[in-house]
Amino acid sequence: MDVTTGAVWGRVEQQDFRSRVRGTLLGSALGDALGAPVDGLLFDEIRETYGAEGVVDLAFAYGRRGAVTHLTQLTLFSVDGLIRAQVRRDTGAWHPPTDLHRAYLRWAATQRDWGPDERRKDDGWLAREEWLYARRDPARSLLIGFGDETMGTLDVPKNPGEVGPEAVARSAPFGLLVGWEPQLVVQLAVECAAQTHGHPMGYLSAGAYAVIVHALARGESLDGAVQRALALLAARPGHQSVGAALQHALGAVRQGMPTPARVAELAGDGTAEGVLAAAVYCALVGEDVRHGLCLAVNHDGPSGATACLTGGLLGALHGETALPPAWLAELEGRPTLLELADDFAMEMTQGPALHGPAGSAPGWLARYPRA
Repeated sequence: MDVTTGAVWGRVEQQDFRSRVRGTLLGSALGDALGAPVDGLLFDEIRETYGAEGVVDLAFAYGRRGAVTHLTQLTLFSVDGLIRAQVRRDTGAWHPPTDLHRAYLRWAATQRDWGPDERRKDDGWLAREEWLYARRDPARSLLIGFGDETMGTLDVPKNPGEVGPEAVARSAPFGLLVGWEPQLVVQLAVECAAQTHGHPMGYLSAGAYAVIVHALARGESLDGAVQRALALLAARPGHQSVGAALQHALGAVRQGMPTPARVAELAGDGTAEGVLAAAVYCALVGEDVRHGLCLAVNHDGPSGATACLTGGLLGALHGETALPPAWLAELEGRPTLLELADDFAMEMTQGPALHGPAGSAPGWLARYPRA
């Protein structure tokens, strides 16, 4: 069965898909950037610094406004790995988790090296982007998970006790595989999450997030997307806490006006399923993207990861034109994000024209080497 063929790609469908891909990646990065200056602060501490409403605009972190963290860095390498997996299929090699693991090892090199190494011919273009060599407080679980060449698997996962949200935050791109069946999207996201987050709560939350994004990118409602995720999760061992958290998020929508306390209650102690639930809630009740992201940042829980996930959901749901333009204007790495988003959309909709039986575009294989 060919899992990569889906809809027939007319011009309108291609443009809609590209808008959702851009929306997902830019929205996720905007949430990351909005939350970065206050991540780890209580809401009272946020208000002390930013006023009664808390954070309502991009603020300084890492020496600039609009700076992103390791969450966005890794999301970019998720996209890179997915494109490389598609390109490598021509060789008869088809094991996307391995291609993603190689991509994540390229990210790990950015955290060790001073800058791009031109001698590594199989790096492709993304690993040569100098701005990605900034170390932005990566979680210990990530540095350990990608600290050697051994790939964590579901049978032998890395960090089997790790329940943080970092693997979830890099999983939105799996949801953009709109030609794949939902259960295959879940499986890929789960396998790739186990490379750093070996607890079921960590990797099943990643699978749930990916399949919610998948349904949104296919044009479904957010509520319907969450129901789909719940149905797919139910068959997997250890799903109960993630399913309960998502149900809690849906129930909270009916409990009146959103408050920082409600978001914090959903986020709990910052575990993967709590952050996912808080993000789903913020995306459901937000009046628009700006409001949803501000809700996701201003509470006692983990601001960065919650807003990152919320931005990915809202971007997939509404497309890039719904994102606040003044924030996009200051977003770190926007040219790279857009370039990668458009490459991904082009690969998924027009891959055979770039590499295939009729011949390959040399420029494409230089960007995404088969090695």
